[in-house]
Amino acid sequence: MRQSRFVSLAFLVALMCPALIEPASAQSGRVGGIVRGEDGQPIKGATVTAENPNIAQSFTATTDDKGRFVMIGLRGGQWRFISQAPGYSPEGTVANVRMGTPNPPVSFALRRTGNDHFGALGGLIAKDLQADLARADALFEEQRWDEAISAYRGVLTEAPPLGVIHLQIATAYRLKKDYAAALDAYSELLKSEPNNDKAVVGIALTQRERGDVDAAERTLVEAALVPDAGRDVFYALADLKLERGELDQASAYYQKAADADPAWGKPLYMLGMGALKKGDTSLAAKLLQQVIAVDPVSAEAVLAKTSLETLNK
Repeated sequence: MRQSRFVSLAFLVALMCPALIEPASAQSGRVGGIVRGEDGQPIKGATVTAENPNIAQSFTATTDDKGRFVMIGLRGGQWRFISQAPGYSPEGTVANVRMGTPNPPVSFALRRTGNDHFGALGGLIAKDLQADLARADALFEEQRWDEAISAYRGVLTEAPPLGVIHLQIATAYRLKKDYAAALDAYSELLKSEPNNDKAVVGIALTQRERGDVDAAERTLVEAALVPDAGRDVFYALADLKLERGELDQASAYYQKAADADPAWGKPLYMLGMGALKKGDTSLAAKLLQQVIAVDPVSAEAVLAKTSLETLNK
């Protein structure tokens, strides 16, 4: 499968860090959104932090009187967003940022805690949480799975609303081949976020890794039937169909993934490769050109350029 094996996690929640804002350009990523309370009312002065651990870069924004925020200058890739406000529990989410193309809004619904210091995490608590997360990430990178899992669970105890940390816990279990525990971790996240596509895909990948490909397919097919199914579900199912030699169905799901995120070059590239294998060089060239147009800084764009050069020889 081309599905990535894990979702990297290096949460940055310290409110004391300054924003690192890059100059806006045609090829920079722009992300906006809104922070509301659980009553639906916008929260003024909430802090939203975005971090991409792969490039050691972070951004911070503060919401206006309508709860809105905007960040400009984000590079393409997967970013972790954390929203916090006094008197509210922090909330986190993951979003794939595209450069030079519109990005979907990132929205939060914060829950009241009744404790202003915890809601904002406070200076000391924020620093402690940041240090704990950094320690957990370091243990993960060193492949000290049990210690990393314990450290991540400690962070969950400090900030229960950051349930997406279960993704990293599940990944650690998968890498140590404790598949039952990995499935439990994904299921725990789905209790609080029933529509989390990454957790669903993680379950399917775990089932596949333990040798039950049929169960993995059932998981993904069921998820793909949900009205608001996301691109990750469609792409993972397409990969599975491709591995099973069901080429037409694979193409259909790659197309669904492309339709779900028109700015994502990965499924378009796979469609192009499929057309090339069928001998339809005209369609293949068209799809590969689309990859370069909609996702110019992706790895698939580089591959598409190489394939086009070969086609044009």
